[in-house]
Amino acid sequence: MNDIAPTILKADRLSKQFGAVTVLSEITLDVRAGEIHAIIGENGAGKSTLMRLLSGYLSPSEGSISIDGEPVLFEGPAEAQNAGIALVHQEIMLADGLTVAENMFLGRELLRRGLLDDAAMNKAAAAKLADLGCDVAPQAEVRTISLADKQLVQIARALLDNHRVVIFDEPTAVLTHEEVATLLAIVHRLKAQGVAVLYISHRLDEVEQLADRITVLRDGKMVGSYPGHSLSQIEMARLMVGRPLASFYPEHSKSSTAEVLLEVEEANVPGFAHGVSFTAYRGEILGFAGMMGAGRTELFEGILGLRAGTASVRLSGQPITVGSPREAIDAGIAYMTEDRKGKGLLLQEQLGPNLTLSSLKRFHPALLLSTGREAEALSQAIERYDIRLGSFDARAGQLSGGNQQKLLLAKIMLTEPNILIIDEPTRGIDIANKSQIYEFIQAFVRKGKACIVISSEMQELIGICDRILVVRGGRISGELTGDAMTESNIALLATTHSATQAAA
Repeated sequence: MNDIAPTILKADRLSKQFGAVTVLSEITLDVRAGEIHAIIGENGAGKSTLMRLLSGYLSPSEGSISIDGEPVLFEGPAEAQNAGIALVHQEIMLADGLTVAENMFLGRELLRRGLLDDAAMNKAAAAKLADLGCDVAPQAEVRTISLADKQLVQIARALLDNHRVVIFDEPTAVLTHEEVATLLAIVHRLKAQGVAVLYISHRLDEVEQLADRITVLRDGKMVGSYPGHSLSQIEMARLMVGRPLASFYPEHSKSSTAEVLLEVEEANVPGFAHGVSFTAYRGEILGFAGMMGAGRTELFEGILGLRAGTASVRLSGQPITVGSPREAIDAGIAYMTEDRKGKGLLLQEQLGPNLTLSSLKRFHPALLLSTGREAEALSQAIERYDIRLGSFDARAGQLSGGNQQKLLLAKIMLTEPNILIIDEPTRGIDIANKSQIYEFIQAFVRKGKACIVISSEMQELIGICDRILVVRGGRISGELTGDAMTESNIALLATTHSATQAAA
């Protein structure tokens, strides 16, 4: 980065209040042409609020924003876009009933002789998606594509036009390792073109790799701005949480035994998994790795009755029938979805109903609403799982990502499972909440239970698991334990047929 590059966008003593609550206080920062400026902080630190202020989705309570030294006051995101500022949202903000291309060109449709030029829009959409390594068809309805592809469509939509400032808010939270690499290459390309990039991520390895400068927020206030090369990941985490942090992963006290708790044989999920067999031992954390599209999530959805599939399942040696999520819960098997907003929580409902939804028989016997018992359970869950909220009357959608994830975990744990299956346990949450989730998993298996972790973060699996099974093309391509659990071995098994090579 050129130190004398011109400042394009500047925030001066920017503050935001919602009622009596101050969520952002006197933030001053600038972003320069050809610079990648990372913004980091825990959930609730104010990062997304800051980005929404800079992109016109919110108006500041105090302070000012300027472009090229001239003060601006955006009346909405369209004005910010017209001024050259694009925001790639953390949340999926697409219309499910429209096609990919229609979403990408929504509000800026291409016309030919006064009519929509679908052919031109499909062609341009396909080209921009190809830049991101996404092969989804422009004519596909958004409701039919995966969560990761939806995020890539959002990114492609933001990059359709040339912008002077591009703001990425957690762009890689739902992407695989391969897709992340493609996106980071796009970010570097934007930098080379002189675009100013503001980049928010909980993945500190990405920040370390990308950032020319790093600004740290904590509790809505600015801790400081630092040259990118001057901070290690451990130092970033310490500045974010305000206390020393020795490691990203808790010390793993191995508690697995030789006793098989769960046996799955010949699991078949049409189009996704083929003849998959595995075991999970009492006291074990078993990881499932693989590329996006390998079939990991679909495998377990099939086993648990969430989609069509067949499997022979034994629990402590006894055969069980699992034809629905309710039957799985009744058997002592709980599944925590990767999509907490779409499938895990009712965002418009209060916390109590969200918590007890999977355990209604305990809290609402004979169809009678026991609000007292529900309130007591919520109070216990808030304390046990350190769920931070402004009010007991809050709705799930008002919680930060990390606190939503802990609420979802509390909901699942309320079913008192013996086997816990967690899909992407720390997607889109900060380092402090990640550490807490890992501790909860460790405490669970120390009770002689088993946890299966599906994750796209290889370091996460290596850091917490006793064994890792790698899935490729809907089949188990290999098993890794001990010192063989490395990123290179996981990647090799995820992309080749040879388990022997990976174990060598």
